Amino acid sequence: MRIAMISEHASPLPAGDAAGAQQRHVAELSTALAGLGHDVRVYTRRDDPKLPAIVKMGEGVCVVHVPAGPAMALPPAQLLSHMGDFAQWLRTEWRDSDWLPEVAHAHFWTSGLAAVTAARQVGIPVVQSFHELGVAGPAESGPSRAGYERALGRAVDRVVAQSQDEVRGLVRIGVPRARLTVVPAGVDSVRFTPDGPSAERDPERTRILSVGRLVERKGFGDVIQAMRYVPGAEYVVIGGPSADQLAADPQAKRLRALAEHYQVADRVRIVGSVPGKDMPRWYRSADLLVAAPWQDQFEPAALEAMACGVPVIGTAIGGISETVVDGLTGDLVPARDPRALGGALRRLVNDKVRRFAYATAALDRARQAYSWKRVASQLGSVYSAVAGRKPTEAEAVA
Repeated sequence: MRIAMISEHASPLPAGDAAGAQQRHVAELSTALAGLGHDVRVYTRRDDPKLPAIVKMGEGVCVVHVPAGPAMALPPAQLLSHMGDFAQWLRTEWRDSDWLPEVAHAHFWTSGLAAVTAARQVGIPVVQSFHELGVAGPAESGPSRAGYERALGRAVDRVVAQSQDEVRGLVRIGVPRARLTVVPAGVDSVRFTPDGPSAERDPERTRILSVGRLVERKGFGDVIQAMRYVPGAEYVVIGGPSADQLAADPQAKRLRALAEHYQVADRVRIVGSVPGKDMPRWYRSADLLVAAPWQDQFEPAALEAMACGVPVIGTAIGGISETVVDGLTGDLVPARDPRALGGALRRLVNDKVRRFAYATAALDRARQAYSWKRVASQLGSVYSAVAGRKPTEAEAVA
């Protein structure tokens, strides 16, 4: 099947330490779809004049750089004004070339606007993934984003949500439930595995790890407060700018000040960003991972840790409450409740047998329920349904 991935601001090409969750999602999904025999092209905005028009990312996957707006990195607030040019280029490309996709899958709302505009003019069905909704997203989203998302949800052929919580959010903004399908994100269980080297650590201290952007809604401050209830354990945070820029980062300063206030600064370490290739080493070095956001956004760290055989304590919201099976692969606690979080941390830190049982179950769940091959197969069925074709034998048995 010919599949067009529209990811206007998140290129799937390797982007070093700055590669975000959506970039990795699009890259790994596209690779998995190609592995099932699909022909995938990813369309992303050209943000560097030196980029070639087309880059072969792997067997069956090409990345196409679309000229829309200046060939430079732009802040999110400026991208919307260039989506008309992006859509016009797609329409012309699909109409005039010998490669017409059978389905377009848009990632993020701005990509969806371009995809719908172009695809409707050439008769291609559109599948939409939002990844996060404006009502729960950053302040720079602007007041009009929710309206665009509502209109998109009604205009596309299918909306793919990553969790039941996202489904509820989409229904709340007016997207018809009948148009929604849940397909969770996947995890690279070849790269993220319990086997291999670990990052250095103090063998005398239990290591609690968190991974993510240094923004307040990720809940790192709540974990720092919870560390009062876990004497002797250390808390390591990976995310934010590189180590040489951490000293000037306002969020890192806030977290350090919080650690000083609660007298746990000697047990809190903010590492900054690390190369993606080193992340498995950091997960393996941890005794448990904490994902404590306040708002529902996909948290790849929870799945990546589980694939490395690490139990997870998470807040009972969104995708985390579906990824983590409470009492089996980890524990769930209320959001924004440092005391409850501290109690859960203390119990798990003090119970090695339970940590081992959680780790074993977490690894099995990550491999069985969240493999990219399984995710790609589920999405292949969605594509076939909207395109009005039957899946091939290879797709059906994947």
